Amino acid sequence: MKGGRKWYEDVSANSDCLSSLSGQVTAGVIRGQRSRFQLFGDTMNTAARMESSGEQSRIQISQVTADLLKEAGLAGWIIPRTIKMFVKGKGDMQTYWLRKRAGASKPKVADSESGMGTLDETAESSERTEEDDNEFEGMNKTERLIEWNVEVLASLLEQIVGSRGGVVNQIQTLSDAEKKVGVGGKTVLEEFTPVIPLKRFDTVELERRRRTTNSNVGEEARSQLRNYISTISGMYPDNAFHNFEHASHVTASVKKLLARIVNTDDRNGLTAGIPTDSVDLVDLAGHSYGITSDPLTQFTVVFSALIHDVDHPGVPNTQLVKEQSRWVRVYKKSVAEQKSVDIAWDMLMSDEYAELRACIYQTEEELLRFRQLVVNTVMATDIADKELQALRKNRWETAFSNADSATKSSADNVESEDRKATIVIEHLIQASDVSHTMQHWYIYKKWNERFFRECYVAYRQGRADSDPSTNWYKGEIGFFDFYVIPLAKKLQSCGVFGVSSDEYLNYATANREEWIREGEALVQKFQTKFNEENALLTAPLDESA
Repeated sequence: MKGGRKWYEDVSANSDCLSSLSGQVTAGVIRGQRSRFQLFGDTMNTAARMESSGEQSRIQISQVTADLLKEAGLAGWIIPRTIKMFVKGKGDMQTYWLRKRAGASKPKVADSESGMGTLDETAESSERTEEDDNEFEGMNKTERLIEWNVEVLASLLEQIVGSRGGVVNQIQTLSDAEKKVGVGGKTVLEEFTPVIPLKRFDTVELERRRRTTNSNVGEEARSQLRNYISTISGMYPDNAFHNFEHASHVTASVKKLLARIVNTDDRNGLTAGIPTDSVDLVDLAGHSYGITSDPLTQFTVVFSALIHDVDHPGVPNTQLVKEQSRWVRVYKKSVAEQKSVDIAWDMLMSDEYAELRACIYQTEEELLRFRQLVVNTVMATDIADKELQALRKNRWETAFSNADSATKSSADNVESEDRKATIVIEHLIQASDVSHTMQHWYIYKKWNERFFRECYVAYRQGRADSDPSTNWYKGEIGFFDFYVIPLAKKLQSCGVFGVSSDEYLNYATANREEWIREGEALVQKFQTKFNEENALLTAPLDESA
């Protein structure tokens, strides 16, 4: 038998009882009159034996599989069984049920491209039991999205707390520093900086995080996090595209890309003076340019994705300038993005979120780094401003030029890594903001129609100069050619995201080709469907008004 050992998840079936176990297997082809591919090993045997303790129409999973789902931010997919199951050859085992979606006659395929499953199936806390399941199943889409975001951000907060050895002190001493952040006459955009000094990777901290058994953020902080996200969700208008579901979709893409950072070249953000041979390569995986060496950086980028379109007006910044919105007088440019930062930040700084803030940062240095990352990340989502795009392009070329770094001093190398990290984070959020263009065709088509509807509503309300349907087909091709595909190529060229960058580029290219074939007909369908559903709104405009 020829075969190799690999990580594999085995799902074996016995009538309507299913069991899932994660582990190593040996795979190969057995010769004979009926050659067949087969899997062997303890993982296969244990999964088969778990079937005897299963139940009809339910999927039972092992502790290892449950841990993998939790690490992926999908803790809400599982329900711990109230009693341990006896498995032959293994003894008592803690197992879990895979949660069934309310009203579903069969499991719904997860949206693997968003990294969060279908948006209708967003998860909740793993602490819930079987008795709590009915309560979860009664949630609407927004409530499920809120719970999924709570799980994702809470898990990142736990990593921050774990990096401090489980210590969360009160931060009253930072009150004055908090009041000074974001004030002083500067706009959010004026706070932008081309290089953010990130925290160096520390093996001592890594060991502390490994030894720490108490990284719980606490019930009060978790409650404040849920309340904050719930309030944020209510600040997203009911736009067809720029809404809370879009923010959650962007958050999922950011989370996925952060998890896919695989580059392990150079020192990966190691603190100067620490020998690389003191850290196992597995520990270094993902610590590229220092982006993922600090849990606070990861949390902040995900947090920024969630708040980046708060109170979005449903029209672009250029229209707000034409309308001379009161916000234009305050911000001048990047109006929507700056307003989102100010709204979300001001709310977070209120007294009711003190425990939540204490989990995020404990020192003034952490506070300022948190703020700077929020500013840079959200500002990067303004992709329409040509001046900002040109500056961003120049910073990318500076960061990833082929200049010989051998002659650089240690300080220069650190700044170079920080420069790379800063610009990679900006492109990470940009790719996530349009991630639907780099995912399965049906996902792209769904979100493309939603954006068309939003633009068409604006036109019918007199908030756009031209009918978007007249140039939507050609405009999408130009969007792929001059923004999406070049962006996907940058993700690929920076060498940080492993196979994900190839995946994004391949999907973008495939979607462009599919759009060329079907786009014109789809635009017609979009417009016809909209007009049928909104007969009053689509009545002829009164040109004399």
